Amino acid sequence: MSRNPLELSPYNVDENGITRKKSGKYKKLSLKLFRSKTGMLGLLIVLTLFFVATFASLIAPYNPNEINTAKLLIPPFWETGGSFVHVFGTDNLGRDILSRLIYGSRISIVVGVMSVLVAGTIGVFFGLIAGYYGGIVDNVVMRLVDAFLAVPTILFCLVFLTVLNPGLTTLILVIGVTSWVLYARMIRSETLSLREREYVKAARTMGVSNFNIIRRHILPNVSSSIIVISTLSIAGTIITESSLSFLGLGIQPPTISWGIMLSEGREYLATSWWLATLPGIAITMTVLGIIFLGEWLRDVLDPRSQGLKS
Repeated sequence: MSRNPLELSPYNVDENGITRKKSGKYKKLSLKLFRSKTGMLGLLIVLTLFFVATFASLIAPYNPNEINTAKLLIPPFWETGGSFVHVFGTDNLGRDILSRLIYGSRISIVVGVMSVLVAGTIGVFFGLIAGYYGGIVDNVVMRLVDAFLAVPTILFCLVFLTVLNPGLTTLILVIGVTSWVLYARMIRSETLSLREREYVKAARTMGVSNFNIIRRHILPNVSSSIIVISTLSIAGTIITESSLSFLGLGIQPPTISWGIMLSEGREYLATSWWLATLPGIAITMTVLGIIFLGEWLRDVLDPRSQGLKS
């Protein structure tokens, strides 16, 4: 028995519900990326970060937690007293700063990506059911969203992490559970529009289940928004993780985090500025790179932004 074409997901659907071919789509995206200076810069920074985090054990010149009391507070190589033996100098325990920065990138990647996966899963689920079913379901979900928006995310995280035992897994779950509202609001808004499209009404008339309509017709058409939101959310998640680790409620030693390095280096700002400044620069460059890439993705994948530029 052949399947009805209305049960198939129209991944590229115009206003009339007509499915468009994807031929040359990725080629056009590549050309747009090469034409965007900020997009290319963002992609370069993100790829470099992933490369460094993946091969940290091979790239790092020293054990990041190795204490050497004979080499305390050595400055970077460009400062008086510095050398290329420790390119970015050492900290108050003689640990190599460059090695610690390299290993700290792993935490930023893991926390950023995993927290966004948790938040995205929760937010997309609630956004889809609220937008598709409407009525009391929509009201309940949106009141829950309003409740989360009434309190800053960082405050939610501080409360939960104070009660729970701080750690990597706990931090990922707490950030993810408190950051889903952006996905829910955006996906709900798009779902409200998509459920009124002709191909969705036709599928409903022919007896296609609500689950299959959402899975085959709604979800693929909001995927571009999910990608954009997720990319931009990673930047915010990295800042949140660094802030919580700085306050002692996030990643716990001996695990290395840029936030922990900031916290340890703040007492030496007057004499050994590199202890806090270099992790701060790493956080700033990473966040900017992700934002640049996310802005480019939004310009390319968001039809509304394309319409404004045309």
